Amino acid sequence: MASKPKILIYGYGNPGRQDDGLGAAFIAAIEKWAAEQKVENIVLDTNYQLNIEDAHLISAYDKVIFVDATIEPIESYSFTKVIPSDAKVEFTMHAVSPAFVVDLCQKLFGDTPETWLLHLKGYNWEFEERLSDQAKENLSAALNFFYEIIFRELDWQEIIN
Repeated sequence: MASKPKILIYGYGNPGRQDDGLGAAFIAAIEKWAAEQKVENIVLDTNYQLNIEDAHLISAYDKVIFVDATIEPIESYSFTKVIPSDAKVEFTMHAVSPAFVVDLCQKLFGDTPETWLLHLKGYNWEFEERLSDQAKENLSAALNFFYEIIFRELDWQEIIN
């Protein structure tokens, strides 16, 4: 029997800035679910932003999912593959993009995990530690996506195509 892939789910954003905390809220929910389901091949992590050191972190995994809030014009969430060639340093709320981290991992370690970005639509970004009602709905939709599809034995390519 083939071993299960090592999976890292990494949420980032600032929970003190309302919907920017969607990444951390996603990780908290997955942590509870994984414990209940006795899922052992995933590691969960959170941070305020991605850093260049995360290239080393992701090098130890087969699959990585970055989870972050976005203001982009999407419905409730989007799940897209991260392509290292899209790498760029972004001087915004987050120091570096997921594509930059994956590109750096490839350059430093000669290989990369299969990597995806789960973007959750956010609406409010003020200094307050709570999610908006709309963001909570989007979080619920994204969690259902994960519970129903990602952790079944499906090929991830089937999901995102």
